[in-house]
Amino acid sequence: MGAVLEGASVGQAGQALVDQASAAAVRESVRVPAPQSDAPRREILFRRRVSLRHAIRELWHFRELIVTLAERDLRVRYKQAVLGVAWAVITPVVMMLAFTLVFTKVTNFSKYSPGVPYVLFSYIGLVPWTFFSTCMQAGGLSLVSNVGLLNKLYCPREVFPIAAIIDAMFDALIASLVLLVLFPIEGFAPKVEVYYLPLLLIPLMAFTLGVTLTVSAVLVYMRDLRLLLPLIVQMGLFVTPVIYPPSVLTTSEPVLVAWSVANPLVPVLDGLRRTILEGLAPQWIPYLAGTASSLLILLGGFILFKRLETGIADVA
Repeated sequence: MGAVLEGASVGQAGQALVDQASAAAVRESVRVPAPQSDAPRREILFRRRVSLRHAIRELWHFRELIVTLAERDLRVRYKQAVLGVAWAVITPVVMMLAFTLVFTKVTNFSKYSPGVPYVLFSYIGLVPWTFFSTCMQAGGLSLVSNVGLLNKLYCPREVFPIAAIIDAMFDALIASLVLLVLFPIEGFAPKVEVYYLPLLLIPLMAFTLGVTLTVSAVLVYMRDLRLLLPLIVQMGLFVTPVIYPPSVLTTSEPVLVAWSVANPLVPVLDGLRRTILEGLAPQWIPYLAGTASSLLILLGGFILFKRLETGIADVA
């Protein structure tokens, strides 16, 4: 009799285990799936295939939005300012005066550019440098500062840094008008070789756009870069021949070419001074090296931006 009871209890225990396993299987089969996030999957964030032709066509389709954003930012910046657009002139002029007072006292500038007033020399370097640094800072923060539009409006995300570049171009154009006053004051006339100017703008614009796109996209994912930008700009002012000619650091052409590849602003600033102030053609080998480097930086920056674009709205 005991053996029968013991067998029955074992059978009941076995049946209970079977019932529990069946219940678990049923619960697993009817489990409600976790809600799906609208964010892109992590594995595709940085593997997006980029079609340059499609990206450029889409960007051209939103050209009116770029103009609208640029106009909005200009109105906001100068509407409440007492001096208005004069602020576009104040920064390069003040820096020019400071560098003129210091640099002419510390060094023998006439040894490097005889017959060229340092006021003109420094200002011609400060205008493009101010344009580049403004683009890198304002354009770099353009995505973070437009989070509301990023989440509500569909558009190529590069419209925001490009609009910031247009604003900086407007400021640079206003600042360039000061040269119409400086040349008569200094009794100096620009040389006829100024017609090289469009060629020099190619590496300047390509390098500026490439760096701005890169910084704006990376800053969304690395917020610490926002605090580093002012330091990078300050360091760049001194490693770029803004207030001194390249010959101060090197007279070797291979070194100048390598410097131009690493920093395409070098042949731009040197070429502006050679053509406008000295009546000479740009140094072609450094110029070509800097132009090739700037175009590669533009291409790489644009591709990097488009690959990071899928997560910008979610991370920003």
